[in-house]
Amino acid sequence: MKMQNNYNPDVLSCLANLSSDEVFTPPKLANEILDLVPKEIWKDKNATFLDPVSKSGVFLREIAKRLLEGLQNEIPDLQKRIDHIYTKQIFGIGITEMTSLLSRRSVYCTKEANHEKYAICTKFDDNQGNIFFDETKHDWKNGRCSYCGASQSEYEREQGLETHAYQFIHNNLPDKIKNMKFDVIIGNPPYQLSDGGAQASATPIFQLFVEQAKKLNPRYLSMIIPAKWYSGGKGLDEFRSNMLNDKHLRIIHDFKSASDCFRGVEIKGGVMYFLWDRDNAGDARIFEHVSEKIVSDKVRPLLEKDLEVFIRHNDAISILGKVFKLNPEIQRSKSFATLVSSRKPFSFPTNFTDFRAKSFKEAVQIYANKKIGYISRDKIKSHIEWVDKWKIFTSRANNIGTESPDDNLNTIIASPNTCCTETYLVIGADIGLNEKKAKNISDYLHTKFLRFLVSLKKPTQDAVSKVYAFVPLQDFSESWTDEKLYKKYKLTKEEIEFIESMIRPMN
Repeated sequence: MKMQNNYNPDVLSCLANLSSDEVFTPPKLANEILDLVPKEIWKDKNATFLDPVSKSGVFLREIAKRLLEGLQNEIPDLQKRIDHIYTKQIFGIGITEMTSLLSRRSVYCTKEANHEKYAICTKFDDNQGNIFFDETKHDWKNGRCSYCGASQSEYEREQGLETHAYQFIHNNLPDKIKNMKFDVIIGNPPYQLSDGGAQASATPIFQLFVEQAKKLNPRYLSMIIPAKWYSGGKGLDEFRSNMLNDKHLRIIHDFKSASDCFRGVEIKGGVMYFLWDRDNAGDARIFEHVSEKIVSDKVRPLLEKDLEVFIRHNDAISILGKVFKLNPEIQRSKSFATLVSSRKPFSFPTNFTDFRAKSFKEAVQIYANKKIGYISRDKIKSHIEWVDKWKIFTSRANNIGTESPDDNLNTIIASPNTCCTETYLVIGADIGLNEKKAKNISDYLHTKFLRFLVSLKKPTQDAVSKVYAFVPLQDFSESWTDEKLYKKYKLTKEEIEFIESMIRPMN
């Protein structure tokens, strides 16, 4: 006899994401984040909860489930318990009108909270219930929104079209929310907005939701956000500093690959979720996840001594300590980064193509995006003094420190009479290299040791000079190998194995 299949999937685990910037939270992940909150709160009939960025309503639904179980003894009558929880304890703000309707359907079993037939709560007298959405407008000033920084040219749209003016961060809180003190604020905010720049450039906004939530001063705050804030950049430097110096940030779950949380979604630098505890300060407990497993769990300061960035690998701390001990000048900004140029070293953009395919009299060789050509010297407007020196070119973008399976740091030993476009950065042009020293630097750049130290400062593909800030300078009159470097810094067998497990061999 054929067995009947009674599998009934949770519909909220089957939703397609709105975009890689507005990602639905799977129920399993929502519950893992809710597990950060102390268990006793589920038995507190006075505890209040807010999801200020509700998309599917999954957080509110799972909160309601936990309260329904936890308050059984306190409020035995099921309907009275439902009415109390839904009207007095759980609140949400939809990020769009559509998601507010979806959230009400998930939480109240109908998109109209006061529906006579289908709504499971019997005490609401309007269709929004406690899941609000009010159309919100950007506040345009000098082409940008004064609240979220959205580009007016990108997001000023006709009536009825989505403008991505999120209510929670635009000073448009519902009166019921304004006048409440919340015990728990929890959610998965939108991550970024297109800023109208080239190559799908975008500005992060997730930090604005965290900052706004803190202003409401809840007992507990938990959100899942991109991890690229660890090393700052593009509007995140102040947020990074505030977070890493906040002793109330007590738990971090770190995922280098976002697909471990959101299947099929790529977010450069990975994601993390955290617990902020208003009433308890101290060091943070860091959980490091790889391939859906916790590979490390350690209580430590978010900022190690004299650092400005978060080291996401617990096992890297001892290695970095040994590097700093032997090269203390690194902490005085005298690292390998001082040898690395800024962007556009010779002023040519990545898309520069105004060069010849064949050499000509007095031509300078130019390394461009996957091409080599020749230009006249008078076209070079910046760092003309570097043209006739030995130097190294390396790509300004690589996959070290990202989830991509390519850890190469490719280099070109550039002889005199060469330049390059913005595709590359220039290394060592100011320190009087000869061919031998240039080759030794190139070999050093290929070591796992160096690439590992780069990975600690580099959450995305962008490999600007600051990602080399933990890399020590060496005597480049001699060559360097991993074996030689491991011995110099007295790395243990376990530390070496950790580096070897994190960084692949060069192709």
